[in-house]
Amino acid sequence: VAALITLSFGGAVGLMFLMLGCALPQYNQYWPLFVLFFYILSPIPYCIARRLVDDTDATSNACKELAIFLTTGIVVSAFGLPIVFARAELIYWGACALVLTGNTVIFATILGFFLVFGSNDDFSWQQW
Repeated sequence: VAALITLSFGGAVGLMFLMLGCALPQYNQYWPLFVLFFYILSPIPYCIARRLVDDTDATSNACKELAIFLTTGIVVSAFGLPIVFARAELIYWGACALVLTGNTVIFATILGFFLVFGSNDDFSWQQW
């Protein structure tokens, strides 16, 4: 229960940084909200690969490695999009810093979710 509360707090803090980067009066641009798509897309490849792959073999698996590669590409894109917006002067650099901080917290929370609930015990989220 403590892990679930900690993860939900981390998600709330990360979204708070994202909203601050958008809604503060000196920034007042909502372009950074497009990173929400990356938050939704990032766990999907690994979840699909985990459902398709048998975890009985100890060798490396190409399907899981492809899923990790795709997830890495999504995460890097989520960090790159606010930087591109700031370079194109769609948002301010302060808003970019807040969004990048929010990205770090959110992706750490997503990673923590998979580390806490990814084991094969009775209380796991693998039935999704």
